[in-house]
Amino acid sequence: MILDLEKFIAEQREVWRELDELLSVREKDPAAGMDLEQVKRFHHLYQRASADLAKLRSFASEPELKGYLESLVARGFGEIHETRQRAHRIAAFDWLFRCLPQTFRRRIWAFRTAVAATLLGVVFGAAMLSINPETKDVLLPFQHLQGSPSERVAREERGINRSLEDRKLTFSSQLMTHNMQVAILCMAMGTTWGIGTIVLLFYNGVILGAVAADYLIAGQASFLFGWLLPHGSVEITAILISGQAGLVLAAALLGRESALPLAERLRRTSADLVTLLGCAGMMLIWAGIIEAFFSQYHEPVVSYSLKIGFGVMELLAVVLFLNHGTATGCGRITPNAQWPNKSPDHKNPGGH
Repeated sequence: MILDLEKFIAEQREVWRELDELLSVREKDPAAGMDLEQVKRFHHLYQRASADLAKLRSFASEPELKGYLESLVARGFGEIHETRQRAHRIAAFDWLFRCLPQTFRRRIWAFRTAVAATLLGVVFGAAMLSINPETKDVLLPFQHLQGSPSERVAREERGINRSLEDRKLTFSSQLMTHNMQVAILCMAMGTTWGIGTIVLLFYNGVILGAVAADYLIAGQASFLFGWLLPHGSVEITAILISGQAGLVLAAALLGRESALPLAERLRRTSADLVTLLGCAGMMLIWAGIIEAFFSQYHEPVVSYSLKIGFGVMELLAVVLFLNHGTATGCGRITPNAQWPNKSPDHKNPGGH
């Protein structure tokens, strides 16, 4: 084969440089993704460099150039056939700010169902307590909620509970542990085809509705919202998300994608379950801290308007965070994906 070497190098140098730069970027940040057009371009450049190396092999001269091209092609080959599971090494920042809200949005139907079940419970609990106050012992199985709301408010406003003041860290950890147990149970009850999850969400709603009705009837709305909103805006949302995870699990068991076997449906669902439960866990940690170190302080120490404003801001932040971005999932297109059958210059990779 007759080849004008100087002309060949001049024409192809830009292709080699572009491939070299692209590989350098990938090597500096292995977790970086590539869109489809970048993948196609990368494949095309790799084909061109491989064809150029094949042409230069017949020349005894230019050993440095051949060595450079051999290194370039080897790096490209390694990038294409790399076997590390990059998708399973998502950085924490990427998981938190991209994967988590996308998963939430993609499974929004389950969250709406969890909200509906809880709201039904709230309405039922509030109605039962309003119609028959004697049901309070049944609806509110917690000793500190059994007394008169007005008496409790007066007692709390007279001063901080010193016994609680001395064990805030213990109290906070107990709250986190209990709430996480409820969250895990709520998701695990999805194995009952979602019935257990719905019942648990409804029951939590009944308690919430009964508590709200009890304090509102007693004219203690400011105390109620100042007490519940700072931690409840996050805590209740976390329980709803754990219920969302339980319903997603139930859908996989029931066969929403009926064409797939059960094992495959569960495999496809597992990443979303871990993401949703991880989200609920982080939120419950924050709620436990706020409940122990902020929610238990009342007027005159901390004004109710400040506590209510703080809770509303938390709720708005959670809503904005969970609803930003799209619902397309957490997958990436990387060079490990299957390459397209054709490149822009498939029939003539060398460009000659």
